[in-house]
Amino acid sequence: MAITGTTDAGAGPIRYGMVGGGQGAFIGGVHRIAARIDGEFTLVAGALSSDPARAAASAAALGIAAERSYASFADMAVAEAAREDGIEVVSIVTPNHMHYPAAAAFLNAGIHVICDKPLTATLEDARKLSDLAKASGRLFILTHNYTGYPMIRQARAMVADGLLGDLRLVQAEYAQDWLTEDVESTGSKQAEWRTDPAKTGVGGATGDIGTHAYNLARFVTGLELDMLAADLQAFVPGRRVDDNAHVMLRFQGGARGMLWASQVAVGHENGLKLRVYGTKGGIEWSQEDPNYLWFTPFGQPRQRITRGGAGSGPAAARMSRIPPGHPEGYLEGFANIYAEAARAIRAARTGAVDPEVIYPSVTDGLEGVAFVAACVESSRANASWVKLGL
Repeated sequence: MAITGTTDAGAGPIRYGMVGGGQGAFIGGVHRIAARIDGEFTLVAGALSSDPARAAASAAALGIAAERSYASFADMAVAEAAREDGIEVVSIVTPNHMHYPAAAAFLNAGIHVICDKPLTATLEDARKLSDLAKASGRLFILTHNYTGYPMIRQARAMVADGLLGDLRLVQAEYAQDWLTEDVESTGSKQAEWRTDPAKTGVGGATGDIGTHAYNLARFVTGLELDMLAADLQAFVPGRRVDDNAHVMLRFQGGARGMLWASQVAVGHENGLKLRVYGTKGGIEWSQEDPNYLWFTPFGQPRQRITRGGAGSGPAAARMSRIPPGHPEGYLEGFANIYAEAARAIRAARTGAVDPEVIYPSVTDGLEGVAFVAACVESSRANASWVKLGL
């Protein structure tokens, strides 16, 4: 079934607010587009910047009423919870170090949370936020947006259906080149906070894109990690967090994996790829060509499964909007996470749970931060094997 508009319990768009994402921010705009695609959400409030003038200007440009443009997320959480027409959910799109205090404020106010990844900057904050989210009874959606791609849902279903047999090997990589030089010292806002350990956390490339690769591998395979061994580098002189990571993975049950995350791999833009191999076959997927999934049954020719085409099943169809041959990509995949959030929120209005809804949760977020911490710990100990500190 293709994604449509307001088909779940409760009519009309879901009122939401945003923390961060003001003028000059990248990911805030992506979240707003994703929220608009299916007409499920309407943006009515925001604390869009820590700079009051920029926050007000950003709110005005987005059509948010002046009285619902807040100087701080704390004020916003209190005020919106007290309104009859207050927000039902907030999107948090700040640098990592602000995820915990902002999310905590809204959870304590009884408001659902959609939060950008990684969950927090520190493992201590991730543990506290996980406990708070579970105790609050509110929904917590983490935007590991690549899990929303139709062919990733197809891959997950094929693994679950046993088409690959017993899994043996998992290869995940995410390669970029935008931090090949010391761009953080040139005034690049996106680079500045991502290379500042006080804002991004102890992991650089591991936290920014390595968590995506790791989450995708876990989402598709369902394998539980036993331990990892990581070798991290900061190739750019003076950089305080890693910009390249090689990680070996041992999964429970005997499967093995390797993960490469790099932001200094010249020639790569957003090279997120996943390969999974089992006793009966293998699959390959690339984010830069997302409408195709390659499947090779052992001893048979390689097959190309297309989004909406022959061989593509209901798991992929549920995430698709348009007929095959019309490319769907990054924004649509991101929108699928928002569509799943909308279904969950509408069900929650009546105290129900939609059994078909799948989205990354606070539990996935905690594991992602634990993955980063384990990589750093392992690398500091000369790539020794360590377990996740969940």
